[in-house]
Amino acid sequence: MADVNKKSVEQVIEAIGGKDNISSASHCVTRLRFALHDESKVDQEQLNNLEMVKGSFSTNGQFQVIIGQGLVDKVYKELVALTGIGEASKEDTKSAAEKNLNPLQRAIKTLADIFIPILPAIVTAGLLMGINNVLTAPDIFYPGQGIVDVHEQWADFAGIINLIANTAFVFLPALIGWSAVKRFGGNPLLGIVLGLMLVHPDLLNAWAYGAALEAGEIPYWNLFGLEIAKLGYQGQVLPILFASYVLAKMEIFLNKRVPDTIKLLVVAPIALLVTGFIAFVAIGPITFTIGNWITALFVGIFGNFAAIGGLLYGAIYAPLVITGMHHTFLAVDLQLIGSIGGTFLWPIVALSNIAQGSAALAMYFATREEKLKGLSLSSSISAYLGITEPAMFGVNLRFRYPFICAIIGSSIAAMFITISNVIAPSIGVGGLPAFFSIVADKWVPYFIGMGIAIIIPFTLTYFYAKFKKLK
Repeated sequence: MADVNKKSVEQVIEAIGGKDNISSASHCVTRLRFALHDESKVDQEQLNNLEMVKGSFSTNGQFQVIIGQGLVDKVYKELVALTGIGEASKEDTKSAAEKNLNPLQRAIKTLADIFIPILPAIVTAGLLMGINNVLTAPDIFYPGQGIVDVHEQWADFAGIINLIANTAFVFLPALIGWSAVKRFGGNPLLGIVLGLMLVHPDLLNAWAYGAALEAGEIPYWNLFGLEIAKLGYQGQVLPILFASYVLAKMEIFLNKRVPDTIKLLVVAPIALLVTGFIAFVAIGPITFTIGNWITALFVGIFGNFAAIGGLLYGAIYAPLVITGMHHTFLAVDLQLIGSIGGTFLWPIVALSNIAQGSAALAMYFATREEKLKGLSLSSSISAYLGITEPAMFGVNLRFRYPFICAIIGSSIAAMFITISNVIAPSIGVGGLPAFFSIVADKWVPYFIGMGIAIIIPFTLTYFYAKFKKLK
């Protein structure tokens, strides 16, 4: 582990506008996170030329400096000692950074704060579903048959894997309820209960709603003449999001007014009861309809204009990452999975990861600068495994043309797999391992898309770099 040079840390502080420009600072595994008073005071060129800095970027009101795993801990401690700002948690820095956000950015950040904490469960489920696909899908190892068909002793093994994998999606509202109520300031345990209420076994399975509607067999509650469908919201995102907001605000309202001696008997029961009625009477039916509209919109665009839809989404995803707006599409992915059984958007995200990694890898072969070579190689490997920030902000955006070459490759690859109707029944690990989350009968077109996302960005970036040097 490298030693921290006090002068180098002082140079970082100087490059971000001095210690008086720092409102709050924290760190994660690889990055320093700053809430700055004025980001215009940052000298980006001076910062990126420092030996210890691997890149920098601004997102969600935070200015982040990539240092590297392990070393960032020592740098942060030295920074705290030099500035006297005091150590802060990531939440403290996030709160300080929110002051710099406009209303749209605040809304996007709220969605990110809700969905990012549940990603480990979703990604794990995606990986396990990929393993189940390998075991059950026909034509991978045997013509017209899966492994479990030929080797029946593996059938129950695959069944247990499928149960474990599906749990996160079957009880998705409970996961979202926990995270959303916590984000809105309520008791996250009540959020879990609220989410489970919306998928209770006594309710009509949301996935069977269409067939029940056509057959006229939807069950109803009769509340004094008002008929309310006994409809569950499995795989739905919007109902639990809005219900969680109502629950948290109601709990906060009651906590301020109910005496401490009876809070346990009053606050949670009333908050859950009232929110439950509102959820089934109004929030659920309205947001379920809106969710179906959103699904129909994306399905219509990608169904009728597959080439254009894939090309555009492949082109805009990387720029969305810069703004942080890509987090909003996670909700759309989950909505599509819950409504139609798979998402055609997430496979494009994985190809965008690969394209950014390929452009960064090309810079490794095109440059002779040792620091850039090291950063390009390590960040390309990271991007191939689904983490693109080091490649994007440390290499590609710094030189601009690798970022553009990556977008070109990503958009062409995305257009190809969209035309080929590639979908993922779950969200898994991005980058090269993403094929595990793709339906098995679409592996071939997806692998071709991966090849496009590797070859085009690498080739364009490498030859453009050499062309620039020749000029």
